[in-house]
Amino acid sequence: MAQEKRVKHLRQTLLWPVYLLPLDENAPLQDHWEHLATPSPDNPWSEVDDEFGDPSEFQARHYNEFVTFLPPVQRFLYGQGLGRSVTKVYGESPIRVMRRHDVRRARVTLAEGDVPIELGVVHVDLYFFFDIDIALLTLEVCADDLPLDTAQNLLFRFGRAYPAYWEQDSGRGGHCPWKVEWLDADGQVLATSDYENREKYLSFVCRHRAPTTASHWEFLMSPLVLHHADKKGLVRYRQLEYYRMPYMAYLALDRADTLARSDSIRLALGNEAGGEAATLPYSDNYLADFEQRYCYDRNFSAGGGQKAASVRFLASGDTLVVTGDAADEFYACAQTGILARFRHQHFLMFMIAHFQKAALHMFSDRLVGAVSRLDITNPKANRVFRRDIRNAHENFLRFAHRYWFHHISHQAQVHELFEKTRGHLRLDDLYSEVREELQDMGSFLDVEAMRKQNETVVRLTVVTTFGLVGTVTTGFIGMNLFDWTQQPTLWRVLSFLAVFLPTFFLTLYTVVKSRRLSDFLDSLSDETVTWGRRWRALMRVWFGTPGP
Repeated sequence: MAQEKRVKHLRQTLLWPVYLLPLDENAPLQDHWEHLATPSPDNPWSEVDDEFGDPSEFQARHYNEFVTFLPPVQRFLYGQGLGRSVTKVYGESPIRVMRRHDVRRARVTLAEGDVPIELGVVHVDLYFFFDIDIALLTLEVCADDLPLDTAQNLLFRFGRAYPAYWEQDSGRGGHCPWKVEWLDADGQVLATSDYENREKYLSFVCRHRAPTTASHWEFLMSPLVLHHADKKGLVRYRQLEYYRMPYMAYLALDRADTLARSDSIRLALGNEAGGEAATLPYSDNYLADFEQRYCYDRNFSAGGGQKAASVRFLASGDTLVVTGDAADEFYACAQTGILARFRHQHFLMFMIAHFQKAALHMFSDRLVGAVSRLDITNPKANRVFRRDIRNAHENFLRFAHRYWFHHISHQAQVHELFEKTRGHLRLDDLYSEVREELQDMGSFLDVEAMRKQNETVVRLTVVTTFGLVGTVTTGFIGMNLFDWTQQPTLWRVLSFLAVFLPTFFLTLYTVVKSRRLSDFLDSLSDETVTWGRRWRALMRVWFGTPGP
């Protein structure tokens, strides 16, 4: 009988991006994190202190993390100090991190009747970004000494925001754990999942045409409130991703060399355990280039024999998994080894890629909403549309220059993993789509502005043309053909009004009829137009209908 494969240490970091709704529709910038900055009984979040505050507490790990990234990315992640005037150009980091400490453990039951798995909760953080209405919920959990099959099923089922379906026989949420419980430091249950409550999910989608979230994730996000929920809350969010959350996983195996190809495939693509090691989850044709597409094997060697030769990275975009031998000190070191890099450098790399994806989805969603509210016959709707598109252009410009990176590091491992992750997420294609949508809407606004400008010019031209009558009249009076200087004042005032009032009303009339008068002038100046058509054009000016 083959020896059971075991995971000596497991880490999973879930990343859940959500779209934050504006607090004020008219405000160009939204500071959502300010409403979570003060802890209270209803708000368990508090801001994480900057690690760059006290030099005496600044560790080598922090330094290693910092120098991994290129200077533009360093300014994005950490900002710059204000010790010299030149650094005031960049200022502090545009990232704000909130953390809650009440959830200390998670108890996960994968299937009915299974022994619950106790997970230690390392961090529960919320990442906010200046000028981008995105929040990233990050949850890092850990466990020791699990069978590999159990670890695979845990990675597959744990990060589910809501069920995709329900199993016919048991009513269990499809692909979801049987139960998830958040525990505090004393082991008291803070929240429990409700994947099996099918009526809740069905009625919510029926009423709101949007999915709701499981109760334990809803608790973890509080006091943030799902947009369509009936609960009150100032900071509200909408979902951007589908029900499965992107995640990172670190597996320290008892013997990494026993990991089969089918195991690597299931870990890379986020599949559940498959039983027989030789059974592939997909066809041979589909998996023919698996190693090239999903595996990062810069140092991996199936035969071992060198430092970190058992370390293998698996990247599919929505997952980033690293496997290695628990007996390898470099792999298991939490200060300078692969585990430290996984929790810090690799996490930041993964976070940047998914933040960019979420931000682009947010821009696309915002543009769809702006177009949906557009009504070209409604002047107020037009003004709101112009304001929304102008704000979107402004925000996208800042995003493109502050948050958009093709390269984040010259260190080969981070650089190449970032490239592989970006490729699977198709970030460049998504960026091009959003940029083209913005350009199309900007072009529409330019065309509308030119159309209104042309209409104004036409109106002024018509008014000027027909105003020649009044100009000639007043000029005629001013030529002194009649000596009215000796006439009484009342006579002269009445004479002025006799010319001014008809000229004034004629000018108003030409403004009102300027569009029709423009058509009449066009037909009058066109030598190919018959006099009958010219006559009908004149009738349209007077009566608004074709003449006889």
